[in-house]
Amino acid sequence: MLRTLDIRDMLLIDRLSLDFAPGLNVLTGETGAGKSILLDCLGFVLGWRGRAELVRTGATQGEVTAVFDLPPGHPARAVLEDAGIEAEDELILRRVNAADGRKTGWVNDRRVSGEVLRALSDALVELHGQHDDRGLLNPRGHRMLLDAFGALDLSGVRAAWAARRQAAAALAEAEAAIEAARKEEDFLRHAVAELEKLAPQPGEEATLDVARRQMQAAERVRGDVARALALLAGSGSDLGAEGLIVEASRWLEGAADKLGDDPEEGLAEPLAALARASIELGEATRGVEDALARMDFDPRALEAAEERLFALRALARKHDVLPDDLATLAAELSTRLQALDAGEARLADLQQALREAEAGYDAAAKKISAERRAAAGRLDAAMAAELAPLKMERAVFETRVTGGEPGPDGRDAVAFTVATNPGAPAGPLDRIASGGELSRFLLALKVCLARGGEPLVMIFDEIDRGVGGATADAVGRRLARLADGAQVLVVTHSPQVAALGQQHFRVAKSVEDGVTTSRVTALDAPERVEEIARMLAGEEITPAARAAAQALLTAGAPA
Repeated sequence: MLRTLDIRDMLLIDRLSLDFAPGLNVLTGETGAGKSILLDCLGFVLGWRGRAELVRTGATQGEVTAVFDLPPGHPARAVLEDAGIEAEDELILRRVNAADGRKTGWVNDRRVSGEVLRALSDALVELHGQHDDRGLLNPRGHRMLLDAFGALDLSGVRAAWAARRQAAAALAEAEAAIEAARKEEDFLRHAVAELEKLAPQPGEEATLDVARRQMQAAERVRGDVARALALLAGSGSDLGAEGLIVEASRWLEGAADKLGDDPEEGLAEPLAALARASIELGEATRGVEDALARMDFDPRALEAAEERLFALRALARKHDVLPDDLATLAAELSTRLQALDAGEARLADLQQALREAEAGYDAAAKKISAERRAAAGRLDAAMAAELAPLKMERAVFETRVTGGEPGPDGRDAVAFTVATNPGAPAGPLDRIASGGELSRFLLALKVCLARGGEPLVMIFDEIDRGVGGATADAVGRRLARLADGAQVLVVTHSPQVAALGQQHFRVAKSVEDGVTTSRVTALDAPERVEEIARMLAGEEITPAARAAAQALLTAGAPA
């Protein structure tokens, strides 16, 4: 509910504070008094795109503040949550218009963009009038309005649409993957065959490199070690080192026998040293023999190790990976090739899943279409009942449900059409109906679509234009019905409508010191009589006009 509206230096208003109440609030005044200015200011604070020049002449800036009550569950709370603003029971919107055209908005003292204000506007206010392109006249919203009128449950068709989209996306993804795989099929088959033939193992390159280096080193030094062993062991006629020691020991032993036991000329120590040398030399010879044996290898093994090492490195360069990653690459390419080979079978499964999802969506869409046509018939009947008291019993309202593009809410296009006279072609509301007729159509449609406990503030801008008498009374009573349990603001020239309001504001224009100013006054009971009498009689208010005004107010008073 709109609780207060505070306006400073906007258009013809210098200072204005209005307190609104639940139910039907009416604004009256002479033509040109400035009633539309209030709507312009309310639209400004709600972020509507409207008049460019809003600041009152001579002022540096204009400002509008609107305070709304937000009960729990109000749609505006979701908008605030999306904007990252904490929702409270009171919502304060403030917007400033500088004289240079700059506009700045706040929500609960937090600065926001015009987009946030407009999103809040859609959840707070609903404007109806002869130029209502944001509400009932907008064909894009007709299907949603019909669904709300019929209380249709769209969860089934929405779930079916989601399943259909998911199945279509899965099929498209699989087809794209297979198509991409087919483009590289020759490469995959050749690469997988090449890798399987080589069968690389993780760590194999390092192992081969170490073995190759060892064999190459052994090949270089083995000749030197062999020559050393030949010198130690002797070859051909040579006695070798050990043979020379044995030969020298035999000669010394013979000499020692001839010398006897003369200690000064004895050869025992040299003989002992030669014996020790013979033992060490034997161990050295055996060690060299063992080392030479370890250096013995098959040259074909070195050749095989080098060939495999070079093959691993060449294949790694070809695929731009490390040699140790060849085994992983082989597994990946093999998996892609297997996916390609199994692709046709998987495609068949996905195509079947899509057919089933489409069948499910078709069934859900047909069901909701039938429910929409039934709801359209009920809405047309309700409109016929509402149009008769509004002196439009010859007009025909028709809700057309036709085929449209499939979507989450089905595949129906809905349009509200009218034919103002029997036999006349039907067409869109705003193209067929005249100004007064259009206002009454919109009012009747809103009455039919109202769900009770309406969370939006409904604003009707001169919706009773061009009607009077019993028709104006019918208009007023329907506005009062809409205001029951809700809040309705009506700009009206009809005394019958004004008499039904729970709260009455008079808009008047005056000129002081050459400056034109609009004033808005909340009327008490006697003032209401005078204002409605003015609306009935014009400039000269007669006793008869006052009596008629009192009669209207008495008739419109709640029982």
